[in-house]
Amino acid sequence: MKVVLYARCSTKDKGQDPETQLLPLRDFARLKNHEVLGEYVDRGWSGAKERRPQLDRLMADGRKHRFDAVLVARFDRFARSVTHLLAALAEFQKLKIDFISLNESIDTSTAMGRLVFTILAAVGEMERALIRERVLAGMDRARRQGKHFGRPRVEVSFTELAGMLQEGASIYAIAKAKGIARSTVRAVLERGENAHAER
Repeated sequence: MKVVLYARCSTKDKGQDPETQLLPLRDFARLKNHEVLGEYVDRGWSGAKERRPQLDRLMADGRKHRFDAVLVARFDRFARSVTHLLAALAEFQKLKIDFISLNESIDTSTAMGRLVFTILAAVGEMERALIRERVLAGMDRARRQGKHFGRPRVEVSFTELAGMLQEGASIYAIAKAKGIARSTVRAVLERGENAHAER
């Protein structure tokens, strides 16, 4: 199997050398008779950042099907959030690329590894659904208490907007001047024109 290694050290990992992560990964690859095609190392990058130079390069090479598996020392070296990890694993799955994490003993090339990935994905989906439910419940409660969401309501008349339009102002300029959305300007003008046409 053709594999690549990924390691990351943030600025908070004072004095940490990426070799600490890479050495056991090289040993594992040698033990399994895997061919190491490359090493991607992000130095001074936080795991909270989903975009990192070497990680981006790894993902781009993966999309070109240049390797069969990605080896990492620990999940948190690759991704800090479950959402980011699951998104990357889902993409690897589509590309038929396996993901191996030594510390967590996760290997998606095995039946057990795929099972663990499925469980993680289900937990992540449930977490997203719960967050969505809490947000919707909070918004519903706020509405019941009379709170308004979005831009503050601004009363505008067709005559006023039509006058600005005739003076040469663009829809964008009118919206900006009145502090309303362009779609609102268009809707008011359209309603006004229709009302005049019906008379």
